[in-house]
Amino acid sequence: MVTTLRDEIKQTKPFTSLAQEAQLSVIRTGALFMDEIEQFLKPYGITATQYNVLRILRGSEPNGLCRNELRDRMLTRMPDMTRLLDRLEEAGLVARERQDEDRRMVRSRISSAGIELLADLDNVTQDEEKRRFGHLNDQQLRTLIDLLALARSKP
Repeated sequence: MVTTLRDEIKQTKPFTSLAQEAQLSVIRTGALFMDEIEQFLKPYGITATQYNVLRILRGSEPNGLCRNELRDRMLTRMPDMTRLLDRLEEAGLVARERQDEDRRMVRSRISSAGIELLADLDNVTQDEEKRRFGHLNDQQLRTLIDLLALARSKP
């Protein structure tokens, strides 16, 4: 059964506009999805942000990325990428190395342990995506993707 946002948040008064309802609905949906993802990843010992970093680094192989390139590709804003990479390196999921030509440049690459962790998560993640979106057909998914992209674009 589909519930309205007003029902979910127990709001008795109408929203001030459709735009307000749309914005709050996107925020609510994102928060619920993020909570589910965090719970889903908890048994694997990583957060959604760490998972995002590992996926980005896997996709950047074999070259890896510097901290700023990685930060720019994140789904969510990450002000302290260095500390996040420190934790992933301590966990053995990421390796970093200074570049010979520019010692200030440090490249991060996913480690073999990080690749193994993502391989373990790939099928489970696909199952989770099917659970979340399996009731939508391809046309509905495409419409959702397109509308969200349009909403993110600046007028």
